[in-house]
Amino acid sequence: MLKHVALVIALAITPLAQVDVPTIIQRSMEANAADWKAAPEYDCIERDLQPGGGTKTYDDYMILGSPYQRLVAINGLPLSPADQMDEQRKLEAVSARRRDESPEERADRIAKYEKDRRRNQLMMEQLAKAFNFALAGEQKLDDHEVYVLKATPRPDYQPPNLETQALRGMQGKLWIDTQTFQWVKVEAQVIHPVSIEGFLAQVEPGTRFELEKMPVEDDIWLARHFAMRSQARVLFFFHHRSQEDDTFYDYHKATSRTEHAP
Repeated sequence: MLKHVALVIALAITPLAQVDVPTIIQRSMEANAADWKAAPEYDCIERDLQPGGGTKTYDDYMILGSPYQRLVAINGLPLSPADQMDEQRKLEAVSARRRDESPEERADRIAKYEKDRRRNQLMMEQLAKAFNFALAGEQKLDDHEVYVLKATPRPDYQPPNLETQALRGMQGKLWIDTQTFQWVKVEAQVIHPVSIEGFLAQVEPGTRFELEKMPVEDDIWLARHFAMRSQARVLFFFHHRSQEDDTFYDYHKATSRTEHAP
C-alpha cells in the first residue's frame, strides 16, 4: 500500500511528457488486476436493459462461492407482493441446494464461476497486448483527471483464444485516472471484419463495447456501466446480432459469504 501511494505521488508531480505510455498501461493493468481479485467481495444492484425495451433490476450477491441474482424490480417498479414471495422461494431453494452440495459439486460450481471470471479478465488483459497506444492528452471526465489514450490494433498480435480474436480488428480509446491509474472508461469497436479461425464465421464492423468504472472503496474500482453490441456473420451468410446494456450501483462489502444462505 505504501509503495503504491509513493508511486502515485511521484507520478502526480511528474510532467505529462515524462510519463511514458507503457508506464500508464502497466499501472492500469495492475490496478485492474487488484479490482478483479476484489470483485467477489462486493454485492451490488444491477439494472439491465431488456432486448424488447424496459429494464429489470436485480440484487447481485454471493451465495457460498458463486453469485446469485434476485429480481427486485421491473421497469423501475418494485415487484408485487406475490412476485416478491416467489423470488424469496427461489432464493431459499437455491440456498438450500448449495448448502446441501457435496464437496465435489460445490467445487465444480465454483470452478465454473471462476472460469467465466478468468475469461472476462483475459479479455481485459489482452487489450494491453493487442493494441498500440498513443497518448492523446489529458482531460477531466466524471470529476477525474484522466490520461486519454488512443488504441490501434497491433499487426503482430496473436490472440490466445477464440474470444480474443475479435481484438485483431478493433480500435479503441481509454480514459485512465492520473492518480490511481484506474480505467474510468474504455471504448472499443471493430473497424474491419475478423474471421474466427476454426469456425465459418466472422465478427463484423458494428461490434463494440464500452466499460465504465467507479471507485467503491479505498483503491478498488468496479464496473458502473457495461454495454456491448455484437454483429457477426455465421457461415458467411447469416447475420447474428446481440446486445447487452447493464448498469451497476450501490456496491457494498459482503459481510459474510453465507449471509444470504438461510
